[in-house]
Amino acid sequence: MTAGKKLKELIYDGSYTIVPGAYDPMTAKLVQLAGFQAVYITGGGMSRSQCYPDLGLMTMTENVQILSRVVDAVDIPVIADMDTGYGNAINIVRAMREFERAGVAGFHIEDQVAPKKCGHYEGKAVISVKEMVGKIKALVDTRRDSDMVIIARSDARAIEGLQAAIDRVNAYIDAGADVGFVEAPRSEEELTAISAQLKGPALANMFHGGKTPLLPASQLEEMGFKLGIYPSQTQRAAITAVKNVLNVIKNDNDLASMEEQLATFSDREAVVNSSWWQEHEVKYLHSGASNTATDK
Repeated sequence: MTAGKKLKELIYDGSYTIVPGAYDPMTAKLVQLAGFQAVYITGGGMSRSQCYPDLGLMTMTENVQILSRVVDAVDIPVIADMDTGYGNAINIVRAMREFERAGVAGFHIEDQVAPKKCGHYEGKAVISVKEMVGKIKALVDTRRDSDMVIIARSDARAIEGLQAAIDRVNAYIDAGADVGFVEAPRSEEELTAISAQLKGPALANMFHGGKTPLLPASQLEEMGFKLGIYPSQTQRAAITAVKNVLNVIKNDNDLASMEEQLATFSDREAVVNSSWWQEHEVKYLHSGASNTATDK
């Protein structure tokens, strides 16, 4: 079963799927090891991992390199962030080809003017509905794997109002997008309206500090949402943990007081599957020795 088919099964099975965010292969693997059924690779997280803000500063090539390594590291569907598609409808064609080669199960693309901003920043601007519909059609026509999930996102809530944003996403679904995503709704009532009015499965974006209220998964499921991305929680946790460790080392000149709170050597090696690599090193080393002896 392809990654896209696995993701579609999650979307259409009738329940709400929590999709934690990750920003590199290791955090994606930790999401899988924790038992989640899919992982979201946040564009903002990839940018911040390179010490850039979420302002569209990373190139498509840089992001695809990270995405391909993430896909290689996990066995669960990967949902990616295509930002604005890195340009116009022609750029979209190239982006779709590269994302398919990377092996992601799906991605979301937004209707912001490039370069984009974080969906919860001020000062955003959006392109016309007509231009975005053209971009969605370009994605659909370019897509080689019909199971690749296209998630259409609108950032128009802050600019044109909620109803305009919902209408935009419905136009994108009519153009061939599989899932709808209205970014930055501001109340439970707005979330309810989104899930009720979208023509296709709805995605919710849940993180602390943004414009959208944080709701329990059970409530979002009751509203009718099918996917929920939790983009920045793992990165925020990592920032806090690293700062705490560095503060202890600086103040105590060692880490004795914190050592037992950290992952053990074995825990760390398990995440990167060291035993598999070691076993295969031995396997192929012995295989080569056997063949050499036979050749003689």
